[in-house]
Amino acid sequence: MLLFKKPFHAGLVDGSVRLTFRRWDKPHVRTGGRYRCHPIGVLEVDDVRLVRVGDIPERDATLAGFADRAALIEYLRSGPKGDELTEATELYRIELHHGGDGDRVEIALDDKLGAADVAAISAKLARMDGRGGEPWTRQTLRLIAKHPRIAASKLAAKLGRETLPFKVDVRKLKKLGLTQSFEVGYELSPRGRAYLAQRPRR
Repeated sequence: MLLFKKPFHAGLVDGSVRLTFRRWDKPHVRTGGRYRCHPIGVLEVDDVRLVRVGDIPERDATLAGFADRAALIEYLRSGPKGDELTEATELYRIELHHGGDGDRVEIALDDKLGAADVAAISAKLARMDGRGGEPWTRQTLRLIAKHPRIAASKLAAKLGRETLPFKVDVRKLKKLGLTQSFEVGYELSPRGRAYLAQRPRR
């Protein structure tokens, strides 16, 4: 989990805040990791590295949500052990971006699927297909896998569908932990990728 105070939430969601600096004894996140940040959703970590306070440029301070470097340093000095902060102090510089609303993130990140898990998912998808009269579920999963983060309207058009019903159906897949929503488009979750990898194409 990554914690941010409320003034940073809007910037994290709209992408204007893409950095954070943490004074940790060891890294609490890893590159490529996805972490829940209540209440905004999930944050994806793109890079983690150690930097000295004296080497932080103005641009990085702005990308961390501060007016300038001086404001960032003042903020850091207001935290734990802030009175010990010097230009030589090392901090973890973390690049990140908003990775969706985080709905059902725990199950979505679970990609350790046994035969029973795959069978249970398949049974649920079959019931969903049956209600609509057409086997749309796996077709939609494969489409999202092939075209990640593409606008829903464009994905729907590829299937000859209206956008709104398509989005409703994708939300059903999301409730199973198979997809993840982003500001634009969708991706298969780790669980969704693991499921497709274990299911032969029909």
